Amino acid sequence: MQFSRRLAMQLALGSTIPGWMAASTALANQQPLRYPSKPLRIIVPYPAGGGADIIGRAIAAGLNQSFGVAAIVENKPGASGTLGNDLVAKSAPDGHTLLLGITAMIQAPALYPKLPYDVMKDLAPLSQLALSADLFIVPGNSPARTLSEFIALAKAQPSHFQCGNYGSGTSSHLHGELLKLKTGLDLTSVPYKGAAPLLNDLLGAQLSSAFLDVSSANAHLSSKRLRVLAITGQQRHPALPQVPTFTESGYPGFEANGWFGTFVPSATPQPIVDKLSTEIRRIVASPELSTRMRSMGLLPLGGTPQELKAAMERDLPHWARIVEQAHIRLD
Repeated sequence: MQFSRRLAMQLALGSTIPGWMAASTALANQQPLRYPSKPLRIIVPYPAGGGADIIGRAIAAGLNQSFGVAAIVENKPGASGTLGNDLVAKSAPDGHTLLLGITAMIQAPALYPKLPYDVMKDLAPLSQLALSADLFIVPGNSPARTLSEFIALAKAQPSHFQCGNYGSGTSSHLHGELLKLKTGLDLTSVPYKGAAPLLNDLLGAQLSSAFLDVSSANAHLSSKRLRVLAITGQQRHPALPQVPTFTESGYPGFEANGWFGTFVPSATPQPIVDKLSTEIRRIVASPELSTRMRSMGLLPLGGTPQELKAAMERDLPHWARIVEQAHIRLD
């Protein structure tokens, strides 16, 4: 009888343990999210002073105000941004290390087949911050006043025209190759180490044409030394309402916009992803940053994580096709 009474007490006690554990787990899940618990790092995979760096520092200042902790920008240039991307992809998934990335992230897989990370699996999108575009520009003294006129001139004089770009493997380079694929033009590709020297040679009429990002060309859009014939992307630029898109000019395939976006490692808990995304979108929508972006020639966006992921999934195969069809090889 004593044994039975003791056994009954043990069984009753044991039956309450799972309930107690479940209640404790539910209580823990209801605790407020303690984030951030230390300073934030925003990795910008490009040198200081460029568009990504400017936007990254604005986001850092906004997060500092939002969370009351330091948000520090760290420039980690190298290998066309892949060094900084890899650093974030392999960092602790606790939301304290963020990436300020650009379109090159989804061009790199086709250009560098042995990347140390998978851009679609190892990084979680937070927000697509802003859209950019490339301008197809000729010198102001060029006889071509439309894209069709330039194509006719270049076809009439094979090997006589060049197309400058701001770096091998960049959007500028890929757009130049796409133009050749679409038109059959014999254009000599001229790569530069950045947009500044490309712009200087274009202003000096030392190039017959070039693809230049709108931010780099922004200060010279009204100059008579340049003439913009077409713009990539899906819509005309507010500062250049008279300049048609490539699609409007009869050459579809240039609809993919450049973009700036924020990311964290893919294993970051969803509540942290949501909290960061909400704050970053609020910062982008602020008059200060949205005005700054427009002054850079960018279109402020502040999209959701789902919208950025959809853009990446849509555009990654687009860039891969250009790389494959143009037989682009980078060392």
